[in-house]
Amino acid sequence: MLKALRGLAMLLSLATLAACGKSEPVHFFAEGQPTALSDWHVVEREDGRLTLNKGVIPYDLNTPLFSDYAHKLRTIWMPAGVSARYSDTGSFDFPVGTIISKTFYYPLPSKQPWDGKSVARTLPQDDALEKETLDLSKVRLIETRLLVHRKEGWIALPYVWNDAQTDATLERTGAVIPLELVDAAGARKAANYQVPDQNQCAGCHATDNRSRKIQPIGPKARHLNRDFTYAEGPENQLTHLSRIGYLTGAPAPGQAPRAADWTNTVHASLDDRARAYLDINCGHCHSATGPAITSGMWLDASTQDRLRLGFCKQPIAAGKGTGNRLYGIVPGDPDASILAFRMDSDDPSVMMPELGRSVIHREGVALIREWIQAQQGSCEI
Repeated sequence: MLKALRGLAMLLSLATLAACGKSEPVHFFAEGQPTALSDWHVVEREDGRLTLNKGVIPYDLNTPLFSDYAHKLRTIWMPAGVSARYSDTGSFDFPVGTIISKTFYYPLPSKQPWDGKSVARTLPQDDALEKETLDLSKVRLIETRLLVHRKEGWIALPYVWNDAQTDATLERTGAVIPLELVDAAGARKAANYQVPDQNQCAGCHATDNRSRKIQPIGPKARHLNRDFTYAEGPENQLTHLSRIGYLTGAPAPGQAPRAADWTNTVHASLDDRARAYLDINCGHCHSATGPAITSGMWLDASTQDRLRLGFCKQPIAAGKGTGNRLYGIVPGDPDASILAFRMDSDDPSVMMPELGRSVIHREGVALIREWIQAQQGSCEI
């Protein structure tokens, strides 16, 4: 009888918590691969909105990586009593127990109901985040990727949202989701959105070709040094993370590096915008330590040598990807530049980046073409 009463009391307690909108705390799994995203309790569906659990902190990047025009709700969670160590150049040193999430979503065209395929093609600044939540009647959730820091290192887990938008299921082998991107004029473009399998995650996140260990890409000082509109108001992200105890060793924002916003034509130069775009979209692979080190073309923020950046540099093993062009970048001539050619292709055997997109980023291509056109010099001997 006593056991039954205790059981009833527990059920009533859980019901009370549910009625008050209380959720279970974030659950860090030190091993295993939970099949449901909801098992982690990082993001929660509540009253028709996607919300963040207690201690789950959103963040954004000055210039984000392009992923078929998808928007991303990025978050960091850490267990109590620990913090990440600041770095001026690399990803922050996050402690074991950290969970970094990235939820890919699209606004719906003109806020129309989901029709099974149509999503809006909009720029990063046109996101749908409202006080750290997403109204699920206005957006379509596609996937949530988790980077989980365990004792043996980071592990990547891709979860795909169900049709009802109630939960996401682990898809270790990836998935292809057919969509139609609808622009402001109503024009439509088919997109086979690709959810990467776990091995493909390493294609971008294994930024050190020697160790091949997965690492975070986005949480670097230069990408995070910007304001974010939190539920309580705007604040610089480095300042916010330091204030809440998630980051130690960070200088004042004015003393930290800052990447440009590639869309900001008023306050950022063409060179800064193009380099920021290449850094986040290409630099994690094309660097002195990345998987594309053998190409000899390094596009990360620290590279300044023009030959390393591709100026008048002949390809090593690009094959069909050259488009019969002779150099990575020909100053003043984007049409003769391999870089612009590969960015402006959706042929899997040609396009760059190789992963993470099925359509051409028209605005990104236009930026890099404008940058190449503005360069001085000649490749003639």
